Amino acid sequence: MNNKPLILVVEDDPAVRNLISTTLEAHDYKHHAAPTGEAAILEAASHNPDVILLDLGLPDTDGAQVIQKIRSWSNTPIIVISARSEDTDKIEALDAGADDYLTKPFSVEELLARLRVTFRRLHGGSGGSQDGAVFENGELKIDYAAGCVYLGGEEIHLTPIEYKLLCLLAKNVGKVLTHSYITREVWGSAWENDVASLRVFMATLRKKIEKDPSAPQYIQTHVGVGYRMLRV
Repeated sequence: MNNKPLILVVEDDPAVRNLISTTLEAHDYKHHAAPTGEAAILEAASHNPDVILLDLGLPDTDGAQVIQKIRSWSNTPIIVISARSEDTDKIEALDAGADDYLTKPFSVEELLARLRVTFRRLHGGSGGSQDGAVFENGELKIDYAAGCVYLGGEEIHLTPIEYKLLCLLAKNVGKVLTHSYITREVWGSAWENDVASLRVFMATLRKKIEKDPSAPQYIQTHVGVGYRMLRV
């Protein structure tokens, strides 16, 4: 039985697709490639990949629509790899159901780090193991054993990265965590792209747990330094 993970690479640029394919082969990952959104949906349905690497600027459809289509029947982790660097583009992709976002140009080490984070989560390393089984702060509740988050008694859906960020802040409630510390804990690295991604993930996380994201109750920004979870 072959237990090597299968990665679906959805990229229409042959040079970028070849770079990713060569990197995956060199690190013993199996992969399939798809140059269009339609081909990506077909490949995802027929081969059930472990992870999907998805470009947003596809020739036949926008990548966000591909994410929505795949999310209608699959929870396969999707890492977006795109030249679109605006926060609005990243948030749109994450809201559509992407798990992570990597901005072009990227280094192969950066890509591999994102894959390692994803596979750790797939193999049970959710990043939520804490001393207590449940964390409670105001109306916010994290059930670490179940990997679930509740707000006012209602369960809210978080992406794996959002969940890991929330658990990290909860573990250090009251402490200011620097950008570099958070990115190393979450992605295993501290590249410039990671800090930009952190800002976006914090924005999407706040939209889900804060009544008023512009006046956050739980997560405080320390400009130029990092973030802190406040005890409510």
